Amino acid sequence: MKYAKIKDRELHRIVSTAIIHKDGKYLITKRSLSKKVFPGMWTVPGGGMAIDDYVNEKPNKDKVWYFSLEKSLRREVSEEVNLEIGKIDYLLDLTLIRPDNIPVITFSFYAPWKKGKVQISDESVEYAWVSRNEAKKYNLIAGIREEIYMVDDILNGQKPKNYFK
Repeated sequence: MKYAKIKDRELHRIVSTAIIHKDGKYLITKRSLSKKVFPGMWTVPGGGMAIDDYVNEKPNKDKVWYFSLEKSLRREVSEEVNLEIGKIDYLLDLTLIRPDNIPVITFSFYAPWKKGKVQISDESVEYAWVSRNEAKKYNLIAGIREEIYMVDDILNGQKPKNYFK
């Protein structure tokens, strides 16, 4: 079996991404060449959820933490591009197995820019605000362009098409 090296078949790394929109444009970043996955390719801000995104806060009376994924995504956006985003809306989810055999589930969201000026972290080497059509010119990670198209459809009052067929 191709994925026999996966140790715990129930555990996944949880990642979230944000398609940030502002004035008809979408923020993309070019990943550092030192990244394990998709080095040097263009993507949108986001990253992995960490236990510290919730365990250092008091859980509710039922010992449950709510909105941890949203908190994680806001933290990642702040760390990676120094922006604050508005209301976060769910777009889709996807799964993949990284080259190091770690299964990943990614939750893709979209949100408006709220405030801040883009300042990239050492995880990225460039950034750009692009329109739907301009996104075609960039070497985006597979699926990101289609996600931008979906968000663009939604923001323009259309039902999003399935661009993944």
